[in-house]
Amino acid sequence: MKYTKKHKAIILLSDGTIFHGKSIGKKGSAYGEICFNTGATGYQEVITDPSYFGQLMVATTVHLGNYGTHKEEIESDAIQIAGLICKNFSFNYSRPAANASLEEFLEQDNLFTISDVDTRALVSYIRDHGAMNAVISTEVDQIENLKKKLAEVPEMEGLELASKVSTKEAYFVGNENATYRIAALDLGIKRNILRNLAKKDVYIKVFPYYATFEQMDAFNPDGFFISNGPGDPEPLDSAITLTQEIMKQNRPLFGICLGHQIIALANGISTYKMNNGHRGINHPVKNLITGKGEITSQNHGFAINREETENHPDIEITHVHLNDNTVAGLRMKSKNVFSVQYHPEASPGPNDANYLFDQFIENIKNK
Repeated sequence: MKYTKKHKAIILLSDGTIFHGKSIGKKGSAYGEICFNTGATGYQEVITDPSYFGQLMVATTVHLGNYGTHKEEIESDAIQIAGLICKNFSFNYSRPAANASLEEFLEQDNLFTISDVDTRALVSYIRDHGAMNAVISTEVDQIENLKKKLAEVPEMEGLELASKVSTKEAYFVGNENATYRIAALDLGIKRNILRNLAKKDVYIKVFPYYATFEQMDAFNPDGFFISNGPGDPEPLDSAITLTQEIMKQNRPLFGICLGHQIIALANGISTYKMNNGHRGINHPVKNLITGKGEITSQNHGFAINREETENHPDIEITHVHLNDNTVAGLRMKSKNVFSVQYHPEASPGPNDANYLFDQFIENIKNK
C-alpha cells in the first residue's frame, strides 16, 4: 500500500464561505459551479457525463473509489467535471472486475480532487443558499487572489456549454441494416442512451449541436432525438430552430433532459435555473398517464415553467417530480413529440423508465 501525500486545501464559495479539506496528491486550483450528486454508486459514469461539464461535483456518499473503475463504465471519452469533492477517498479497491483505481482514472485527465471535506455541512449549505460558483484550491494562503479569479468565472445562467461537449463530426452507432433509423442531435449525449437506442433495432447517426434540419433529414431518419447536455438551454438558438422544424414536419421526436428543455422552448415555454438541481439516482417521479411511480436517475440544474406548460393548449404534462412538483415529462397533443427531464438509460440508476425507449419506437411505428 503506497502512501499518498495530501496537501491542505479549501473550497471557496462565491459568497465568501470557506470549507476545508485535503487534495488528493496534487496541488492547484479548479473553478466551476458547485453542485452535489446523491448517488451511492455510479461515480465513474457521473464524472464522465457531459451534462456535468464545468461543474465541481460534491459526492454525498461517504466513500468514493472503494469499487475502483472499469473501462466500460464511462459516458464519454473524457472526464467532464471541473473538480471532485468528497469525504473519504479510497485509494484501494476490492472489486475483482475493476481495471484501475479511481485515483489512476482521475490522473489520466489530471482532475483536481479534494477529500476529507465535511460534505454533510457543505451540501446542507448549498441546499440552503443555492448552487453557486466556487473554487477548490491548495493555495490556502491566497484567499483574496482566489476571490478575484472566482469573480471572473461566468455564471451558469445564460451559459451555452453544448458546443464544448458536442461531437465535432457526425458518426454512426448500431447496425446499419437495423429496422429503424434515428437522427440524434448531440448536445452532450451519453453513451448509454445510444446503447439503449441501438438495442431497439435502431441505426443512429449522431450530429453536432449546430446541425440543421436539412442535414439531419438527409439521413432519411424514421425519428429524431435531442440529447441531454450541460448549461443553460436558452442560448441554443439553432437547436430550438431545428426542433421547431421537426415539429412543423410532424416527425417523431424524443428529448431527454436538455432535449426536454429545448422542446419546451420550441413551444414558447420558458426555462429557469433551479435553486438546486436534481442530481442523483433515486428521484421519485409520477407518471400521470399510468398513475405509477418511478424511481429515476436525474441530472439537471434547469427546469421548464410549470404554469406556462399547464396553460399551453397543445402540451400535456405526463410526468411530475414528486419532491417539488416540477415538470418531469410532457407530450404534444397534435404532434408526435414527447420528452422527459430525467434519464431512462439508467447509467447509473434504476431501470424503471426504460419503457420510454419502447414508447419512442412505438411512436415511430405509428407515425
